[in-house]
Amino acid sequence: MQTRKKYIFLTFLASWLLLFFFGGDQLRRFAFFTGRKGEAQRNWPRWTDRSLLKSFADPEELQRDGDPSLLSPRERRAAWLSVYRSSRCRMETCFDFSRCERHGFKVFTYPQERGQPVSETYGKILSSIERSRYHTLKPEEACLFILSIDTLDRDHLSGQYVRNVDEKIRGFPLWNGGRNHLIFNLYSGTWPSYTGELGFDIGQAILAKASFDTESFRPGFDISIPLFSKEHPQRGGDRGWLYQDSVPPKKKYLLVFKGKRYLTGIGSGTRNALHHIHNGQDIISLTTCKHGKDWEKHKDTRCDKDNVDYERFDYQELLHNSTFCIVPRGRRLGSFRFLEALQAACIPVLLSDGWELPFAEAIDWGKAAVVGSERLLLQIPSAVRCIHPERLLAFQQQTQFLWDAYFSSVDKIVHTTLEIIKDRLSPHRSRSRFLWNALPGGLLVLPDFSTHLGDFPFYYLQHGYSPSRKFTALIRAVSQAGSLSQPILRLIQAVSGSQFCAQIVVLWSCEKPPPPSGQWPQSSVPLTIIQGRRKLSDRFFPFEAIQTDAVLSLDEDTSLSTSEVDFAFLVWRSFPERIVGFPTQSHFWDPEQGRWGYTSRWTNELSIVLTAAAFYHRYYHSLFTEYLPAGLRELVDGLAACEDILMNVLVAAVTKLPPIKVTQRKQHKEVVAPQAECRDGAAGTPPPGQRSPSAPHSAPAQVKGTAGSRRFSQRQDCLNQLADWFGYMPLVSSQLRLDPVLFKDQVSVLRKKYPSLEKP
Repeated sequence: MQTRKKYIFLTFLASWLLLFFFGGDQLRRFAFFTGRKGEAQRNWPRWTDRSLLKSFADPEELQRDGDPSLLSPRERRAAWLSVYRSSRCRMETCFDFSRCERHGFKVFTYPQERGQPVSETYGKILSSIERSRYHTLKPEEACLFILSIDTLDRDHLSGQYVRNVDEKIRGFPLWNGGRNHLIFNLYSGTWPSYTGELGFDIGQAILAKASFDTESFRPGFDISIPLFSKEHPQRGGDRGWLYQDSVPPKKKYLLVFKGKRYLTGIGSGTRNALHHIHNGQDIISLTTCKHGKDWEKHKDTRCDKDNVDYERFDYQELLHNSTFCIVPRGRRLGSFRFLEALQAACIPVLLSDGWELPFAEAIDWGKAAVVGSERLLLQIPSAVRCIHPERLLAFQQQTQFLWDAYFSSVDKIVHTTLEIIKDRLSPHRSRSRFLWNALPGGLLVLPDFSTHLGDFPFYYLQHGYSPSRKFTALIRAVSQAGSLSQPILRLIQAVSGSQFCAQIVVLWSCEKPPPPSGQWPQSSVPLTIIQGRRKLSDRFFPFEAIQTDAVLSLDEDTSLSTSEVDFAFLVWRSFPERIVGFPTQSHFWDPEQGRWGYTSRWTNELSIVLTAAAFYHRYYHSLFTEYLPAGLRELVDGLAACEDILMNVLVAAVTKLPPIKVTQRKQHKEVVAPQAECRDGAAGTPPPGQRSPSAPHSAPAQVKGTAGSRRFSQRQDCLNQLADWFGYMPLVSSQLRLDPVLFKDQVSVLRKKYPSLEKP
């Protein structure tokens, strides 16, 4: 009997030992995470802890919607995994980098199938891609593929839901299991749980999705985008509501919300609790349950009073006059009011636990939004009251920057998505987080140009950099050089006499070869001749010969003195992000014609500095050639005298600042140029009389002949086509002109640094 008990005891002991050795690791791991989770929860006050907070709401009101049909987080995760089978995808495992090596980052959109409906919003997305510089019509060149099937609305109760997507995409020969594909989605799931289910297997495709849940988001692979309405503009977009010195950091209301209140279902808990923070003074929190077909069946005791209070305030007025705007989750994690608050400079207070914020891979939302917790709603008012006014203003300014840089149009949302993917392909040449979160924004900073802040014209003041002390003169020549009396040779002599000139580059845009080196004047700086392609856009090509930060763009018959060049360069070094030059023109809105007008009259107003004689940063050559799509450069090459307008529009769109005019010795007058030896057969070269850069200031009535009239008309057409492409008019008007100290003052000439500027 004793032996039997002994064997039973040994068997029992052996079983425990086996359980400890083979299953103990899992038990220890479970206990560890359970303990950590408990610690994390204990760091926050619990609504039921009466010693910390007075209970204004039932625990279930904020922690659980109370609908038995709702899925738990584990169940939502399981449902997501059943759809996204490639849940562990990373760029290294699910993306073919070799497709991007030969032709670079090119994007191919599938051709539209006959009879396949496409929503207005998805049509805007496809149009944005097709208008971008990355679009290609050849699938063999593509690095990334976009489906023509509308995948934005995957709520099967929606009228825009596309059925049998799985069957359709499997028939595409380029699908390849979704590899190197990008899928856009705004709405996923349906009543009552609104999970992230799309209704088809995305395979190894990158998902650009609104209302992305952090549990289903694949970091470094997927992209979270904002939820935007079908009325969101294709390009351009309205500017933000915060104007310089227009409003104080603190406004009439501290914190506001006005929106729907869901009586049942997911998202109802947070919105049902918002009435607890309403005080009717500086905190306005209004909800209505009067929406949907059967709201009266579910209405509670607060509905009637809430509906009356709801009508007392205007939503737009609240946005304009509030410092903070509550952005709670709706049925899904994201909502339209997020972008509405950004545009209104109303600092978003996010109450949407588990939401992967839009473009969080690049954008630092801690500088523009307050990320709260749905469980700590009652602490939000005291938390936002503690923020210092200077910090409030910084928040508001950042909301305006982010709105304008990444969210104001469908174009910018789509292009930001593409640029984030492009940065992943070459991490060593990608934009830093600083570049994404500082003016002018990541879309306008090309990492292929440089990754060093000192190489861009925007960051000198912030980081203590300064532009180089020399400049390169780039002269565009379209006529044969002969004797020293010709303007181009006199111009070379004047420019080379500047103490700041590093070299002179002549862009030869003529069919005939340039004259031999012996016919060019001797100068103290290197003279380089570059054979152009005889296109007007060539003058802004990023030539390797240009190594200085400053570029002095000149036409061959521009007349400048050495003193004028020296003074203009010193002015430019103080404003390296702007165009600084001599001949100016301006634009205006013509209400009778309903279009933009262009004038070269001698007025105090200016918005364009012609590149016939202007300084600017060499980075704008790269931006002009690589950022702008080929269609705009073709427009420039097809219209005479349009390239300088496009450069001014581009710089104004980047800096939001006007150009700067400096003192000029003579007033230039426009005349019809004589027949040049470079004949009209040169592609892109304007015929005689269409381009006379020495006379940009005269009124249209002063231009002689039909050639001059045609040139002026083409410039006006160019201006309107550029405004249409950008979606708004980027040019900024100014009345500023910079003169040397003591310019034309009645003092001794010996006290003046540039006395020659006053000579006729």
